[in-house]
Amino acid sequence: MFRLNILTRFLMRRFFSGVGLVMLIVCGIIFAVTFVERLPSNPTAFAALYEAWVRLLEYMPMFLPLAVFMGTLLASYNLTKSSESIIVSSAGLSPLQSARPFLVGAFLIGAFATTVVNPYSVKISTANITPDHLQLVDNAIWLREASENGYITINAVTMQKSGDSLIFQNATTYVQAPDFKLTARIQSDQVILSNNGITAPNATIWSSDGRISKAEWTAQTLLTPQTVLDRYLQPDQISFWELPTFVTKMESIGAPVRGHKVQFWTLLFLPLTMISMAMLGVAFSQTKQRRNYSFGIKFSLGIITCFAVYFLINMFNAMGATGTLPAILSIIAPPLIIIAGTGIFITSFDTI
Repeated sequence: MFRLNILTRFLMRRFFSGVGLVMLIVCGIIFAVTFVERLPSNPTAFAALYEAWVRLLEYMPMFLPLAVFMGTLLASYNLTKSSESIIVSSAGLSPLQSARPFLVGAFLIGAFATTVVNPYSVKISTANITPDHLQLVDNAIWLREASENGYITINAVTMQKSGDSLIFQNATTYVQAPDFKLTARIQSDQVILSNNGITAPNATIWSSDGRISKAEWTAQTLLTPQTVLDRYLQPDQISFWELPTFVTKMESIGAPVRGHKVQFWTLLFLPLTMISMAMLGVAFSQTKQRRNYSFGIKFSLGIITCFAVYFLINMFNAMGATGTLPAILSIIAPPLIIIAGTGIFITSFDTI
């Protein structure tokens, strides 16, 4: 049992080394390209570095499965090249048994990405909200509040977060009586929404009697910055830990949450997706050759297969987002299909 633990740790180190090397290369390329791209639009190089770091964390869920596959393939290749795979086989482990440390490592990577990386990424990416983070209607931001005193409707071109407040740019505010009669129209370069209400400094106000005035306009409202963000943030801008509560709250007010459910199940079953990609890497690394191992050919075929798998996963995700399939089924079906197929291949290869 002690020897098995030593062997397991050895294989896990090889796995993490392979995945780490791939992640370092991929992250380095993405970070460098993003930094150069963002440098002209930022006042300082440090600001560009920070924005590149934020973008890297946002892109990570896209390339993490590919990195796990490539890392698994690289680790298996190194074991075969150094003849260490012979030692593993001589310990009485079948290919499927020797792959277990890889699968455990893939599970840990997926769990870490879901529980730590995702909340951290959401926290820093939502510190400065831009329209890119929002689900807009007709490329504009629309807010509407109904109360016993009437209705307030805000239309804005862009929105950004500043501290605990939201600032709407080029905004037009419509104030209506309970009978829907328009009582005022307020045009302002900025409308500030805070927990204390709405403020439009230096606003142009059209009243119902035709008078036009220029003054600061304020109003009390039930809208708060948090409720606005809850309504307009895209699913990937909400932390994994907050998604269940958010979905329950949005369902209670009748807001569409299908995309948020897909995002929650995606994050919850991300470790399963990582396991399926690790098994795919193990399947592609199976060989009886100890020399002249055709790593380049298998690596190329593996990349092509990964893109096909990525298309399959996105297709199922789209079916879940549109309601064609239940959200949970659209997420777990692709990795289960991959695990079943690769498991059959690995065990049959072992009996050849």
